[in-house]
Amino acid sequence: MSAALRTLGVSLILWGAGLVVSTCSLSPTAPISVSEAVSPPPTDSPSTATSTMESTLSALPTPMTPTPSVPPENIPRYTLRAELEYSRHFLRVEQTISLVNPSTQPLEEILLVVEPNRYPATFSLKNLIVGGEELSERAQWVEVNQLRLPLPATWQPDEKLEVKLTYELNLPSPQPAQGARPVPFGWTAQQTNLVDWYPLIPPYRQGSGWLAHRPGYFGEHVVSEVADYEVSIRIRDPLTVRTTASANPLGEPSAGQLTLAASSPAQERDGVFHFSLPKGRSFVWSVSHLYSVTSVQVGEVTLYSYAFPAHRLAGEAALNTAAQALELFQRLFGDYPRLTLSVVEADFLDGMEYDGLVFLSKGFYNLYQGSPAEYLVAIAAHEVAHQWWYALVGNDQALEPWLDEALCTYSERIYYENLAPEALPWWWTYRIDFYQPSGWINGSIYDYTALPNAYEAYRNAVYLNGAKFLEEVRQTVGDDAFFAFLRRYADTYRHRIATGEEFLGMLRAVSSQDLDPVLKKYLR
Repeated sequence: MSAALRTLGVSLILWGAGLVVSTCSLSPTAPISVSEAVSPPPTDSPSTATSTMESTLSALPTPMTPTPSVPPENIPRYTLRAELEYSRHFLRVEQTISLVNPSTQPLEEILLVVEPNRYPATFSLKNLIVGGEELSERAQWVEVNQLRLPLPATWQPDEKLEVKLTYELNLPSPQPAQGARPVPFGWTAQQTNLVDWYPLIPPYRQGSGWLAHRPGYFGEHVVSEVADYEVSIRIRDPLTVRTTASANPLGEPSAGQLTLAASSPAQERDGVFHFSLPKGRSFVWSVSHLYSVTSVQVGEVTLYSYAFPAHRLAGEAALNTAAQALELFQRLFGDYPRLTLSVVEADFLDGMEYDGLVFLSKGFYNLYQGSPAEYLVAIAAHEVAHQWWYALVGNDQALEPWLDEALCTYSERIYYENLAPEALPWWWTYRIDFYQPSGWINGSIYDYTALPNAYEAYRNAVYLNGAKFLEEVRQTVGDDAFFAFLRRYADTYRHRIATGEEFLGMLRAVSSQDLDPVLKKYLR
């Protein structure tokens, strides 16, 4: 998630005060090649170190063992059949979760994280079958977003179990409180967003149990293992629907037409759209009668931009930035494992990341003036970076949000120095230093709530001071070791959940330099 739009204050007048440099526009319909989409990096940029990255990587010490998590062959499988009544803001879902006992010990209960239940009169459970037995009456809410399911029989290690649910969602149209996190879930007059819309199984940790958190006032709190997703969506509405499976998915919507964006490409059969997302951190989708769609090709990946009609040029700029960032981050961090990436204009504040799909606030589009020295560009790069630092490499976003947010904020810096170096001084001045970042970077989302200006304290520490921390680390260890470390970190914890201890342990291994002064300055 980005941390920009809600607290800019007087800095709004400064957005255009940086260097005004025209961005490269993409054709709204014609895909372009990587060489066309991405300008060559400056000769003194950190990407010059990537030519020696492989030899540097091979010289690094063996990384520490990753956090135990579900083996790839035993990851959960979610099968979802959803039917949306777009005009009524109503969703019916049949869901099956297939999973193997993640513990080495027998279990007597499992936990479901049910985010839609946080919204009044939204989630209605119709049927719940676990291991072939109806458990609707025995399930207990232990938190507003957590449902405990007693099992009909002891669940043995390595035993497979099926959880079947039928439920309905009366989608909300929530308004966020001042200073609180944005609310992507639900509908507005512009779009309907289905994010964190299905019950999920949280990770399980030996000795402590299910890893689930109560909602915070800001930040993210849902921790998810990767899972295989098979999703079928039917939209009941007088309007026709276009997706990536349509004959003409690009351009302005026709009268009486809906557009569906999702975490993966669609296959259409008999009016039902089918999606597969292997080893996904989450599956999300968004529907609107307003989206103007453009696309660009980066290697084998197709990027799509979904923008509102008034923001066609800004939508192309967001797409261009995402294409540049994707190509750059693949070179530096490792391959992007999807065939598509959707960039969706959001009718809510800030940006928000999901696997294969990111949201960028309409506020960024409203203020876009054609320069790279703007938040639309910075936050687009930030959210694309989350495809590595969240989707590919997971972390506990409630207790250790710095592991993804600091990395994604610093990835903005990497984007600018490679692809818009003339705007890098603007980024340091107005994205980072303007807010005078301070505070320990490794607090949880709950640690800042007692502080004055709680959200600003959280943002200034985790995101902005986190970026300054990574800059000092890089200056200490050097470019070769720093970028080799990021690549190895992504490789080692791919499809897993990393911890701060593992991050710092690997970081210490990349250089003979003493990192203690930097670590003591930023981490408590």
